Amino acid sequence: MDAFIRSDQYHFIQNETQNLLNGHRTTTDSSVTKALTSLSSEKALDVFDTLTKEQSALIRQIEHVQEETDAIFYFSRLKHYVIPFPKLTDAEIQLLFPKVKKLQVPEFDESDWSEMSHMGWNDPAANRKYLITKVEGRYTGLYGHFLPSRQNNICTICHEQEQVGLFTVTGPGNDSGESVSRGNYICYDSRKCNENIKSRKPLETFIRRMMNQ
Repeated sequence: MDAFIRSDQYHFIQNETQNLLNGHRTTTDSSVTKALTSLSSEKALDVFDTLTKEQSALIRQIEHVQEETDAIFYFSRLKHYVIPFPKLTDAEIQLLFPKVKKLQVPEFDESDWSEMSHMGWNDPAANRKYLITKVEGRYTGLYGHFLPSRQNNICTICHEQEQVGLFTVTGPGNDSGESVSRGNYICYDSRKCNENIKSRKPLETFIRRMMNQ
C-alpha cells in the first residue's frame, strides 16, 4: 500500500486519538466509550475524500486504541503511510524566490519531512520569514517581513496559541500602481506550526490572501 496520508490528516487523527484516550481515562461507562470510539473513527475517516478498503481498515484501527501503548503502535503504523514533504533542492527553492539574492536555506532534519505541510524558516538578519507549500498543485514560495511578538497569540495558519510574529507582505493592490501591505500573525517556530496543523485550508487561504489571489 502506497503512502496516502497527508501530514495535516495525520495530525488530525493524532488529536482524535488523544481525545479518545482522554475519554477512556475519565469514564468506565462502556456505552460512553463505545460512542466516543465510534465518533473518533468517523471523524478520522471523514478527513479523506476517498479510501480503498485496505486504507479504510488501517484508519479504523483507531477503534482498538484504549491505552497509551495502543496509541503509540497505531501512530507508528500510520506514519509508514504519511506522504513526506518533498526534499526540494537549493536550486528548486531559489526558483521559488527569484527576487531574493543570496537566499539562506537552513538544513532540515530527516525527521521533519513527514511532519510538514509547509517549509518555513526565519532569517533574523534580514527580519524575514520564508514559506513554501503547494497551492492548487503547484509549489509556491512566499516571503515577507517578520516581527516577532512578545506575547503568545493565535496563529493564522495552525489556529493554535503559540509564540507568533507579524508576517507582512507588500505587493500590488487591486488598482494599478497601488501598493498594499497585508499581514497577520503566524508561528515563530515553523516546526511547531506544522505539528499543530490539522487542516491545510487555513494555510492555503493565508498564502492566497498574502499573494492577493
